[in-house]
Amino acid sequence: MDFQVVIPARYASSRLPAKPLLDLGGKPMVVRVAERAALSGASGICVATDHPEVEAAARAHGLDVLMTRADHPSGTDRLAEVVALKGWGDDTLVVNVQGDEPLIEPEMIAQTACQLAASGADIATVAHPIVDAADFFNPNVVKVVCREDGDALYFSRAPMPYARDHFAREGGGETLPAAFPALRHVGLYAYTARFLKAYARLAPSPLEGFEALEQLRALWHGYRITVAVVDHQPPAGVDTPEDAARVRRLFA
Repeated sequence: MDFQVVIPARYASSRLPAKPLLDLGGKPMVVRVAERAALSGASGICVATDHPEVEAAARAHGLDVLMTRADHPSGTDRLAEVVALKGWGDDTLVVNVQGDEPLIEPEMIAQTACQLAASGADIATVAHPIVDAADFFNPNVVKVVCREDGDALYFSRAPMPYARDHFAREGGGETLPAAFPALRHVGLYAYTARFLKAYARLAPSPLEGFEALEQLRALWHGYRITVAVVDHQPPAGVDTPEDAARVRRLFA
C-alpha cells in the first residue's frame, strides 16, 4: 500500500534545545526516526523542518528534506505545507511521525496507514487499553472513546468512560472494572491529503481550547477519526533530558 511519511522536526524546544540534532549512537535523532520510518514500507519519507542545521543534518544522511515556515502553530500545519509543496493529490495518505520518536515501531506506522485506507476516514490514530487506574485518572494521559465501527467519539484528559457503580463501590478509583473499555490515545496520526488541505481553513473549536487537544478540531467540524487499537503501550518519545539519557543508553 502506498503512503508517505512526513517527520516534522522543529529546532526549538523549551525542555531540550536543538532536539532533532540530539546525538544517538553517532547519528542525529531525526535521522534515527527516519531510519525507523523506512522500515514501515512507506513509499517516501520527508523531513519537514524550520532550521538550516536540521536541514543540513538530514541532507548529510541522504534524506529528503523540506524547509518549512517557522511560524506554524502545530505539526499538522507543517504537514499541510508539505502537501502543498509536494503537490500531492487528495487521496495521498500521509503519516505524521514525530521527530522525537527514535524508537517508534515501524509496524505501528504501517498499521495506522492501513487503518486509514480501510476505513475511508479522514484521519487515523492509535490507542491501547488502559490497565492502571492511576493512568486512567491522570489528566496527562489522553483517553479516547470509540464507536462500534472504530471511529472516535471523543478525546479527553478526563477519566472516560466513567464506571459509575464500580468507582462508587470501590471508593476512590484504585482499581478498574474487568473488561473496562478505557483506551489511552497514542499521538501517531495518518491523514488524507484532502483533509490536510482543508485543515488550515478550520476554525479552532472551544473544546480543543479547554482540553488542550488539537484533534478535537477535526471532530468539531465533522471529520472522521478512525482508531487502530493495539495491545501494548509503544516506546516513549524524547521530551526531557532524562528521556534523552535513557534513549542514548539504548543506542549505546
